[in-house]
Amino acid sequence: MPTITKITSRGELVLEHRNLGDDIIVTLTGGDGHVGAVAVGYYDNTHGHASSSVITLPSHRDDAIALDAARKITSATHNTTILTAGIHFPDITEKEIREVLSKADELINDLITSLKEI
Repeated sequence: MPTITKITSRGELVLEHRNLGDDIIVTLTGGDGHVGAVAVGYYDNTHGHASSSVITLPSHRDDAIALDAARKITSATHNTTILTAGIHFPDITEKEIREVLSKADELINDLITSLKEI
């Protein structure tokens, strides 16, 4: 499974992906990796736009990353995307959260770029 990584001040973020037919399965983890949220991105060919839905486990805050990433990947590729996200760095500060969110967005952009090159 292809892997892309980014280093933050708190540790490594890891994005893995694979195709399932035309669909894309993505896992985004960091720190104490786990499943915190699962999102599905779907492209509506009739109306020409992507939408996404998310399921979040109780006490987890991975939903925003999962929801936005699934929609962004689907919008760029027009393929259905399943994205699981689970990032946990103990005692993380607001500044570190912003850094992790920024690096996660970079990972998603790198993935989209690599998918377009195929």
